[in-house]
Amino acid sequence: MTHLPHALVHLSTAGVSLVLDCTRGRLPAVVHWGAALGEQSTSDLLALVEAGLEPVVSNAIDEPIRLAVLPEQHAGWSGKPGLSGHRDGHDWSPRFIVTSLDVIGEAHETAPGPDETEAAPVLIDTGAARLVVEATDDTAQLAVRLEIELLPAGLVRTRAAVTNTGAGTYTVDELTVALPIPTRAREILDFAGRWGKERTPQRRELVVGIHEREGRKGRTGADAATVLSVGEPGFGFAHGEVWGVHTAWSGNHRHHAERLFNGRQVLGGGELLLPGEVRLGTGESYEGPWLYGAYATGLDDQARRFHRHLRSRPQHPTSVRPMTINVWEAVYFDHDLDRLKDLADRSARLGVERFVLDDGWFRHRRNDFAGLGDWFVDETVWPDGLGPLVDHVRAAGMQFGLWFEPEMVNEDSDLARAHPDWVMQADGRLPVRSRHQQVLNLAIPEAYEYVLDRMVAIIDEYRIDYVKWDHNRDLVEAGHRDGGAAVHEQTLAAYRLMAALKDRFPGFEIESCSSGGSRVDLGVIEHTDRVWVSDCIDPLERQQMNRWTMQLLPPELLGSHIASGVNHTTGRWHDLSFRAGTALFGHLGIEWDLATATEAEERDLAEWIALYKDVRGLLHGGDLVRVDQVDETLNVYGAVSSDRREAMFFLASLTAPEVSLRGRITFRDLDPEARYRVDPVLIGSGSDGVRAPVWWSGERVFTGRVLETVGLEAPSTYAERVVPFRLTAI
Repeated sequence: MTHLPHALVHLSTAGVSLVLDCTRGRLPAVVHWGAALGEQSTSDLLALVEAGLEPVVSNAIDEPIRLAVLPEQHAGWSGKPGLSGHRDGHDWSPRFIVTSLDVIGEAHETAPGPDETEAAPVLIDTGAARLVVEATDDTAQLAVRLEIELLPAGLVRTRAAVTNTGAGTYTVDELTVALPIPTRAREILDFAGRWGKERTPQRRELVVGIHEREGRKGRTGADAATVLSVGEPGFGFAHGEVWGVHTAWSGNHRHHAERLFNGRQVLGGGELLLPGEVRLGTGESYEGPWLYGAYATGLDDQARRFHRHLRSRPQHPTSVRPMTINVWEAVYFDHDLDRLKDLADRSARLGVERFVLDDGWFRHRRNDFAGLGDWFVDETVWPDGLGPLVDHVRAAGMQFGLWFEPEMVNEDSDLARAHPDWVMQADGRLPVRSRHQQVLNLAIPEAYEYVLDRMVAIIDEYRIDYVKWDHNRDLVEAGHRDGGAAVHEQTLAAYRLMAALKDRFPGFEIESCSSGGSRVDLGVIEHTDRVWVSDCIDPLERQQMNRWTMQLLPPELLGSHIASGVNHTTGRWHDLSFRAGTALFGHLGIEWDLATATEAEERDLAEWIALYKDVRGLLHGGDLVRVDQVDETLNVYGAVSSDRREAMFFLASLTAPEVSLRGRITFRDLDPEARYRVDPVLIGSGSDGVRAPVWWSGERVFTGRVLETVGLEAPSTYAERVVPFRLTAI
């Protein structure tokens, strides 16, 4: 549906309204992004537009400032501009005039009424739909395309593209889209992190100025903002309005929250372009990544919007998430066929469904100093190829997965010696090494084809079901040999490579691993089936990391493994019940040399795996619930089915409380009128140190209203323990 560039657009679904002012040929400006407004007439929306026009004050421009989704300097906006670029120093402040406005989706159009002038705008009223706006600046010889979409889950997403319509080269320095937020949103929540401790929440006040999070690592980064949210002070999991944004891009990127001197506030983001990365010749275009916006009441509502959107995609995993073992922490580089067969047999007896061979299977890879890029099975370690192990694993009833690091290369490799020009570099010098490796320039067609051909050959020969796709270093001085920066092209090439393999092998799955959780974003998840949350699988650390990674991704996309007793990252020892109870709420796996497990541990582990298979449909399809706690030593969280007939909650005791009893715990978002039977789940050593409250020995039946508003007395437990509860409506 195409319209004249003079309209008011009201998109509304899933409790969210987005009102856009597209009048008088100007770029769309957000009038309202927040709670649903219900039915609105043209007069209603015109009044809403007028209600948002600020008075002209001293020492300000002589008309109200208009903030477009692509912010423009000519309109008086003094914050971060939408398009920063130039044509040899000229055309640096464009003024775009809209030439077309299309609405994709069912829409109701209302022409001006009899009491309205012919100049009144058309009202376009619709549910979930996409708005596509084309605009030009004939003086600057530029064109832009804006896409603004309200998704069925209530997420907003928007992106921009710019085209050089004139002679000469136009250099794009930055292309950023932005969404306004109200002044009552004054508290920021985003995330920090490092290797082994990703997604650490941090809060601060939004003050005058810009809070900008830049990712310059050539990948998303362990310290990425992930979702940058600003909400009413004190917002929690279940309360407080909150607005958040996520830049869906796996290379260099930005998120920002900005408060101007006049009180105007915005959230925005886009790709972070290195100098000279995007130089447009005549007719060439650059398109930025999607910026997702999530309005919600509370962080759980925000997370659920992301989860529902992801689950609605056609490529979202629909098969049950197979119980997995990855052999890395069991064998590291010590690849011995008999030992691995034994590990496969032990895994199959426990109920494991997917066996993954990690790093070390290819030529020259006896340690992490050599071999990356030489994607041929190492004949010295595997004289008969991988076939004997693959056949043994399949005969045991399991899928077979394999580790690759396609974007990397060791200098000590046949590939680097044959093609030194394929290594990313700046001005002819190699960057500083990280994990003893360099980055392979996949933007070079020959390098891309080499990696694709080798991966296809291995995957095809052994019928690989799943690849753990690793990426173990930041991109430093990542450019072409001639000196031009190339992170943008490298990111697109990685996406193309993943997509090519997916197209070639239907049903084939990819895990995004990047030094653990350094590539977790909505760009890479379009091409992958899960992420590795962190290389640290210490359950005490994973309580935080899994909890906050779910702010963006649902649990079925989170690799969540049961570690060995003594953790290889932190050196801490934990009981199996804490390790398994923590890992259960995710895509469950094992990372443990099972030959060292005791008979009791094997028996308990088999029971945990059986429980996972029984509840994974609920955990991987239900609504996330994280209960707000005053006691920071306790996590209460879980999933509630969409029909509210069943739920599973976890009580995790992180450290010892300051008082001997924790008091009552509540279970949220149940059907208040339904009656639920509440069953504690204690497996093996999970009962050690647990002192049951009196209600455990009774009928254990309560209404949803009582469970949410009054709660139940918590058991007394040792620190670093998890007690699961199954709730079933009767």
